[in-house]
Amino acid sequence: MRIPHLVSLTLGALLAASTWAQPAGYADLAASQGAANATPGLRKSPAHATPNPTNEVSPQMQAMIGAPYPPHFNADPKNAAEWKELINRRAALVIQGIPALKEKLGVSVSATQMGGVNVFVVTPNKPNPKNKHRVLMHIHGGGYVFGPGESALPEAMLLASFGGYKVVSVDYRMPPDHPYPAAMDDSMAVWKALLKKHPAKNMAVFGTSTGGAMTLALVLRAKAEKVALPAAIAPGTPWSDIAKIGDTYETNEWVDNVLVTWDGWLGRAALLYAAGKDLKDPQLSPIYGDFSNFPPTILTSGTRDLFLSNTVRTHRKLRRAGVRADLHVYEGQSHAQYGFNADAPETKEAFTEIAHFFDQHLRK
Repeated sequence: MRIPHLVSLTLGALLAASTWAQPAGYADLAASQGAANATPGLRKSPAHATPNPTNEVSPQMQAMIGAPYPPHFNADPKNAAEWKELINRRAALVIQGIPALKEKLGVSVSATQMGGVNVFVVTPNKPNPKNKHRVLMHIHGGGYVFGPGESALPEAMLLASFGGYKVVSVDYRMPPDHPYPAAMDDSMAVWKALLKKHPAKNMAVFGTSTGGAMTLALVLRAKAEKVALPAAIAPGTPWSDIAKIGDTYETNEWVDNVLVTWDGWLGRAALLYAAGKDLKDPQLSPIYGDFSNFPPTILTSGTRDLFLSNTVRTHRKLRRAGVRADLHVYEGQSHAQYGFNADAPETKEAFTEIAHFFDQHLRK
């Protein structure tokens, strides 16, 4: 009895499909692309414009995704003084918004030292009672050059607020005055200082971009030095391969409106930080390290992120090492945009996911 109804549905679908028209010029484009990609190896794409995503993307996030490139994307400082001018100029823009962000997120910030290193302690005004004995260590991003002082605090404040955790943010030394290994030395010093006061099982480490890479490198170094490992880590869109290696360094170049291209300020900062060291050294590019026995890990990225391949490669390597690793990829987002606007629903979602992951793995 139902066969005629099914037949009519099928015919209706076919008739509807027959009215669909290919985009103008598609036949010629398909022919030229087929010819351009007729041999194995290099893939060639036509130039095209990518519209803003709208489905399940908030208006706040759409505004960030559609924003122009940052004015510093192709900055080329010629000496230490020019680097410092750029670093301080960018920091000042962030620092002027810190008081309002503290109030919005309901957190307080105090400056101190741990292990001889400057840190900021971010405390939520309404901490989660479950986190009374838990502490998070934050390693900020910024391409190893950006984010001095309070300008690195927004991410730490977001997780302190949305997760109800006390967060210790490391104000590590950076180029041009302090290239590798100063940043890692400072991060390890703070981690060891925290271990003197808190069990490793009560602590997690997180950071985005450079901070994500340094989080991974911290675990590699702690393993090598036989230092206790954190109970969990959250390396957001980690710069796990500091060289221009990975598919999305190509496919998302000029689409990511945050980093834009490795060949701009980003690659220059990489070389400044590395100071002549091999870029495949696991302390510079942790993707080349041994991920066995890593703590449970949550990774976050976006479909337009220049570092999406860095994140995906890290996730797969962790999984192949038998490590619990979760991967969250957001529609349309360029590099680290899940942490740029406290009012965007995706920001609360991302940091709530991280907080929940930590709650699962840190000792109660």
